[in-house]
Amino acid sequence: MAKIDYDTAITTIDGQARTMRDYEGKVLLIVNVASQCGFTSQYKGLEAIYKEYKNRGLVVLGFPCNQFGAQEPDSEAEIAEFCKLNFGVTFPMHAKIEVNGKDTHPLFEQLKSDATGLLGTEAIKWNFTKFLVARDGTIVDRYAPNTTPEALVKEINPLLG
Repeated sequence: MAKIDYDTAITTIDGQARTMRDYEGKVLLIVNVASQCGFTSQYKGLEAIYKEYKNRGLVVLGFPCNQFGAQEPDSEAEIAEFCKLNFGVTFPMHAKIEVNGKDTHPLFEQLKSDATGLLGTEAIKWNFTKFLVARDGTIVDRYAPNTTPEALVKEINPLLG
């Protein structure tokens, strides 16, 4: 199984340049998110599992994306405020990215090629597609937007040890 490249550059929602190395050794749930989507209420479940399992090594990573129905039109500051006020989000959020097309963020290039979707497709179909990564960086699986965060607990728990 393929592993993520921990040297991949990422930017926090408040503009700080980082790499995925910040999360090395953690179980990761990486999600492309949006504030005006039918699945936006999943922020609540993502925050709940983050709070419940973060002390055991789980980190939820949110990456806002405006590529699906223009459902994330706001600035990073507005997104951060929305997430905090409406869902109490404390898990790490990042700058807006693209998950498909020529400007796909390198992290999502890796995730999509190593954990393909239905019938082997790489393209992400909608907001709240989720990728689970083990502590050693192995990309475990990809989950559809309609898979709730709570439904992933049975997949996450064994990875936490």
